[in-house]
Amino acid sequence: MIFVSLGTQDKPFIRILENLEKWPGDEKIIVQAGFTKYASKRMEIHEYLTPEAFAKALNDARIVICHGGVGTIMKALHAGKVVIACPRLAKYGEHQNDHQVQIVDNFAGQSYLLAWHDGDDISMLMQKAENFKPRKIESNRDNFLKRFARYIESL
Repeated sequence: MIFVSLGTQDKPFIRILENLEKWPGDEKIIVQAGFTKYASKRMEIHEYLTPEAFAKALNDARIVICHGGVGTIMKALHAGKVVIACPRLAKYGEHQNDHQVQIVDNFAGQSYLLAWHDGDDISMLMQKAENFKPRKIESNRDNFLKRFARYIESL
């Protein structure tokens, strides 16, 4: 199963869904679309999922396709999923600016996920996803807390 999360941005983001509609694969696709309105014969589209339903879809997914928001990316990586992230772009009215490009490129550059840029072929990305082994996400929390404590003590 493929789980798609388009985030909670109050702007439509149909590019992902239009491309997945044309994808020749036959795997089940569950979508949390948020503000994006899209009719599909092949995808199961929900405006929003409950936190429990979201967690179940995420955990059941073989591949997670999402927008370039850090929250969704981190949830998918912590769940150990192969992630394909597509940044929302200002030129399509999907966001106010293109900051998600930097987020996605940074994660992709460190081998955490596959980046889906404007014009990329979803079939090729799905093929890459078959053999992609994402880098394991590791928390830097303990190191951060130690350094923060040292800083506070030095004041």
